[in-house]
Amino acid sequence: MDGEASRELIVWALQEDLGKEGDVTTSAIFGDEPGSARLTSKGTGILAGCAVFAQVFNEVDSSTSVDFKSADGDSIEPGDVVAVVHGRASSLLAGERVALNFISFLSGIATATRAYVTAASRKGAQTTILDTRKTLPGFRELSKYAVRVGGAQNHRMGLYDMVLIKDNHIDLTGSIEAAVRRVRAKWGDRFSIEVECRTLAEVAQALDAKVDIIMLDNMPPGLIRKAVKSAAGRAKIEVSGNMDLDAVKRIAGKGIDFISVGKLTHSVISFDFSLKVEALE
Repeated sequence: MDGEASRELIVWALQEDLGKEGDVTTSAIFGDEPGSARLTSKGTGILAGCAVFAQVFNEVDSSTSVDFKSADGDSIEPGDVVAVVHGRASSLLAGERVALNFISFLSGIATATRAYVTAASRKGAQTTILDTRKTLPGFRELSKYAVRVGGAQNHRMGLYDMVLIKDNHIDLTGSIEAAVRRVRAKWGDRFSIEVECRTLAEVAQALDAKVDIIMLDNMPPGLIRKAVKSAAGRAKIEVSGNMDLDAVKRIAGKGIDFISVGKLTHSVISFDFSLKVEALE
């Protein structure tokens, strides 16, 4: 996780919350009184986002310290004290919501991801869960970090690190063969080539073009089975499109190498924490 990239996001988030005046409620009530805060889990899941949680408070006030009782990737239960924050009470209150927003969102991603990874490994299946580019703008690096914490793998980070020939590319060039030929003319073997296929005819075309990965997009189970049989190990197989836990449990294994799940990052439920601030005597 790039610390500078997350710092820019933290600075923006704090500016959004504090504006020019800062925390007008807290600044009217408190001065430099010392305080502490306990971050407590209110649910069962996987922790992610410890570093960015601490960064928020350090950005508000560099004298603040955070003592973590758990680490990213740990399982946490209701009532677990995850961290204790020490500093000025005013600084803790100023950073409270932004810090919670980050760690709740990232732990939600890690928790959901772990559930999908578990579903994909039922009965010894060797199918890898992948994320997608369906992320909140600006949050991609953090979101994909949380996916890794949850035990899945990142697909591509952006448009720059992998070739993925999708339906629009195919329709505009006229065929999978034409699109693949242009990619190889431009990049040679620099990038892996994945092709999104909508039909068995397109699967056959992708196999003829000797691509590395075939993505079966929104195919019904019967066609998925036929596509896997056609591939017969000549290309890796990825399945995508409205993949919920039940669908993953049904299709994991069975010749499928990857299942990509957009909802890991685009519609995750935030994990529930509380942060109780107390003044020190």
